[in-house]
Amino acid sequence: MKTKVCILLICLFAVAGLALAQAKVDGKWTAEIQGGRGPQMVTITLKNDGGKLTGTVEGGRGGAIPIEEGSVSGNTIKFKQKQMGRGGEVILNYTGTISGDEIKFTRQQEGGQGMPVEFTAKRAQ
Repeated sequence: MKTKVCILLICLFAVAGLALAQAKVDGKWTAEIQGGRGPQMVTITLKNDGGKLTGTVEGGRGGAIPIEEGSVSGNTIKFKQKQMGRGGEVILNYTGTISGDEIKFTRQQEGGQGMPVEFTAKRAQ
């Protein structure tokens, strides 16, 4: 009986540890991204549901754009954003590292076109 209780407690602590290991990403994040037309303000709204990341990116033309293929693993997040560009649909890949109330992002257009853009988003108050 003691062995079963010990195993159950170990499993409970392991599950709790995994839940705590994922950084807190839920909420609104704001950033200024440097672009060809000057700085652009962006608001990123995120929600983590057991490692699946959902939300939107808002800024520029077109209003809020839903993110796709979002994931959270530890303090790393990844997602895609599809938007219309001059030549048709453009897919932007975001990778971010969460540290407290900041996320350091790298954004790269899929297919390797253009230079990667690095920026830091801060948790909106």
